[in-house]
Amino acid sequence: MKHYLLDTSALLTLRDDEPGADRVAKILALSGSRKVRCSGCFMSLMEVFYRVWKDEGEAAGRLAYEQCQSLPMEWVHETPELLETAAAHKARYALSLADAWIAASAQLASAVLVHKDPEFEPLAMPQETLPYK
Repeated sequence: MKHYLLDTSALLTLRDDEPGADRVAKILALSGSRKVRCSGCFMSLMEVFYRVWKDEGEAAGRLAYEQCQSLPMEWVHETPELLETAAAHKARYALSLADAWIAASAQLASAVLVHKDPEFEPLAMPQETLPYK
């Protein structure tokens, strides 16, 4: 079964109805009907929460966080293997700390990383790039 991992940028694309939102919605619909697997990294939960809070206020941030948790997807949380893989990505590539965790989550799950973040481009892993802004 095909497996996708949604980066923070994919989740915000859906929330803000940006170009590419239809693709993210399709992946989630397929996941909801168990035709594909879909997951996200715990760091994306935090990033969505703080970014929406910063731009729209705490209540909107909390709502965005709750909405993410209700999506038909699995959330990957920290493990020793994930930590080591994220550290390796951070040491080898010019990635933010959050992106290192997200890339490691996708790699360990053998998932296609869905994003609109050019930082991921140098990584040798399956990726689906959404339209950049």
